[in-house]
Amino acid sequence: MKIAFFDAKPYDKLSFDEQAAQHGVTFKYFETKLNEDTVDLAHGFDGVCVFVNDTVNAAVIDRLCEMNVRIVALRCAGFNNVDMKYAFGKLHVFRVPAYSPYAVAEHTMALLLTSIRRIHKAYIRTKDFNFSLSGLTGFDLHGKTVGVIGTGRIGRVFIDICRGFGMRVLAYDKFPAAGLDNGDTVKYVPLDTLLCHSDIISLHCPLTEETHHIIDEAALEQCKRGVVILNTSRGALVDAEALLAGIKSRKVGAACLDVYEEESDLFFEDNSGHILEDDTLARLISMPNVIVTSHQAFLTEEALANIAETTVNNLVQFRETQQCPNELCYRCGTTEDCKDGKCF
Repeated sequence: MKIAFFDAKPYDKLSFDEQAAQHGVTFKYFETKLNEDTVDLAHGFDGVCVFVNDTVNAAVIDRLCEMNVRIVALRCAGFNNVDMKYAFGKLHVFRVPAYSPYAVAEHTMALLLTSIRRIHKAYIRTKDFNFSLSGLTGFDLHGKTVGVIGTGRIGRVFIDICRGFGMRVLAYDKFPAAGLDNGDTVKYVPLDTLLCHSDIISLHCPLTEETHHIIDEAALEQCKRGVVILNTSRGALVDAEALLAGIKSRKVGAACLDVYEEESDLFFEDNSGHILEDDTLARLISMPNVIVTSHQAFLTEEALANIAETTVNNLVQFRETQQCPNELCYRCGTTEDCKDGKCF
């Protein structure tokens, strides 16, 4: 089985080569992202392996079908970059539903602690032998209320971490997790209640039509003054312009972003020698109370190994049985994990 691997990075190759050697899968690595201009690189391959900023739209799907490429192996959990409606009946789309929820949840807490304890500012100061504490006053997490939007695997791990700090958790999810609400330190509440009563809000939900810009101007108006916003899920969950306005008005006390709505042409690349044309991102980065990391929350040795193992297993299972438990399907008008392993 020959797979064209798009948006390849050096840290991908080690774990994928190890898995491929064990299972008779051959990867051809391309540094470029998959899009309408690069899709022809997949000619002669059985499938493509793509990441979060690759584009699998109608035009790309049509071209893949013309070249008899029938497999799209996502090496991530999210699939908002794939036109699932259009792919139905044309392509088999696999994903990695879970790799290391601890990686993302721990990175979220690392961002939060760095922000509220001004660790990033202290680090820069001491590099210049400046040991002044002026302007570095933070606040305790113990006793604070954190609102967690999305209580899947990652959200639940983050909740456990927050409880370890003695925080009260307000959770919101369209599909609540059984047994999570204990009526005391963790409670499911309506979204409006979460927004109004949370000192910190952390996003761990998928990007859908319903969750697009779930944090927008109207949502921020409901929040406490000085609220801290964390997003390590998908960039478009947050209206960046509204967030920027909230920061400027002091409504938002701090923001920690590992993802950004218009990140696809910026993140994962070294742009240090270029002028940043995205004015919104440039202004966010310039703010003293904003921390931006470049979609690195997933980047641990354990997560990379799990991603490679699951992706290759998806391909091997389909090769051998024409079925895969991690195949996505647009059956019955909603995007769900395919229950019977048959998308067409």
